[in-house]
Amino acid sequence: MKTRRAFLECLATAAAATLALPEPRARGTESGHSIAHPAPRADAMIVLWMAGGMAAPDTFDPKRYRPFEPGLAVADVISTFPAIPTAIDGVQICEGLPEIAKVLDRATLIRSHVQPDLGSILHSRHQYHWHTGYVPPQTVACPHLGAWMARVLGPRNPVMPAFVNIGQRLEGIGESEEIKAFTTAGFFGSAFGPMNLPYPEQAALAVQPPGGMSAKRFADRYAAMRRLASAAPARERLSDHHQASMLQSIDNAHRLLNAREREAFDITLEPKEVQERYDTGRFGRGCLLARRLVEQGARYVEVTTEYVPFVHWDTHENGHERVASLHAEIDRPIAALIRDLEERGLLDRTLVVIASEFSRDMIVEGQPGSDAKDQASSPKDFLQVPAHYGQHRHFTGGSTVVLFGGGMKRGMVYGKTADERPCMAIENPVTIPDLHATLFTAMGMSPKTAFDIEGRPFYATLDGTGRPVSDLFA
Repeated sequence: MKTRRAFLECLATAAAATLALPEPRARGTESGHSIAHPAPRADAMIVLWMAGGMAAPDTFDPKRYRPFEPGLAVADVISTFPAIPTAIDGVQICEGLPEIAKVLDRATLIRSHVQPDLGSILHSRHQYHWHTGYVPPQTVACPHLGAWMARVLGPRNPVMPAFVNIGQRLEGIGESEEIKAFTTAGFFGSAFGPMNLPYPEQAALAVQPPGGMSAKRFADRYAAMRRLASAAPARERLSDHHQASMLQSIDNAHRLLNAREREAFDITLEPKEVQERYDTGRFGRGCLLARRLVEQGARYVEVTTEYVPFVHWDTHENGHERVASLHAEIDRPIAALIRDLEERGLLDRTLVVIASEFSRDMIVEGQPGSDAKDQASSPKDFLQVPAHYGQHRHFTGGSTVVLFGGGMKRGMVYGKTADERPCMAIENPVTIPDLHATLFTAMGMSPKTAFDIEGRPFYATLDGTGRPVSDLFA
């Protein structure tokens, strides 16, 4: 069983060792045979990350519903919201998501996404696995999905950052070091890492000099920063590759600050009625920012509801009430994002993904037969108070991923989970390697792409085994 402390120590060791490694080389280039990439169906990807474990039976995969009443048997509760119809005939999702229901005919629902049982179910371990394709610990720092696309596909617009992460604070929120461990470019170097924008309403401040600073002083500070990154102390801790990567990231940031595209970061430039349509909170404002960034050429943008232990989708208590508020937070902006992309002619070439690290259940922790420690305090027999009504336990046997646009089929449901507990995936299970292979293929990148690092190949999907789910493509 991997404890939080041991997990963090392994990540820190791998990250430190990675900074001393030479430049990773694309596998096959030395022999003159580069890997064949598929034709891209999408140019950009927006991942809408439901951090903390979004319960599929309370969102996109409704089961039988029982309202709360004192003495209700836990075994009788699978969904805590009734189902509502959607724009796909015969397909329902949960009450509280009416706007998403109206645009669901533009989407494919994968209702059979599965995650492995990683023993002690730490959110940060599962989030690391989903975002990198590798189960920690590893001997090197693994690149994030966005970093792979930034490195292999490059920027769509040389001024815009290829990889942007919106809505996640990396300091002071609990498990921050673990989150920072996968929100990186790993061994690719900082030039391919994310631009982190925890507060979308403040994003414009990140692309302009500090207030009151003259142009000369700003130029002097930029030159000084470059000198520091080139100085001997940096050379002693970093390989030539990682030092060059750091300098490149500094140059990229400076170039953006002097470009007209920086206006994309200012969501207040949108008409007031558009801002109001998205503004359900930080996540909604992040969706608006993501749309603006993709319009100006960002390659990969992730918007998160934010992972904070025991907050948001980490529903260990008051689960039903918490999810009702989350429905209100995500429903309107996600639907607005899809409609806006479609109206601008961008949806066909933008792949929008709704996903989470795992699902949740009232009774089962992990999967049936798992020896994972139960981390919920709610009863497993009968409910007496509303605080215990909701999905509190981590469930890895079946979750939902929603895919809009980007060359995917429209109005399709793929896979199935059992109607009765345990709600395991029973048709067409989609693993993380295969899901990643599907996303990479849609973006025009082979899931077998590999770089030589530490004298061995490191693949975009686990050991190059990921296979795209061909039935999902239009």
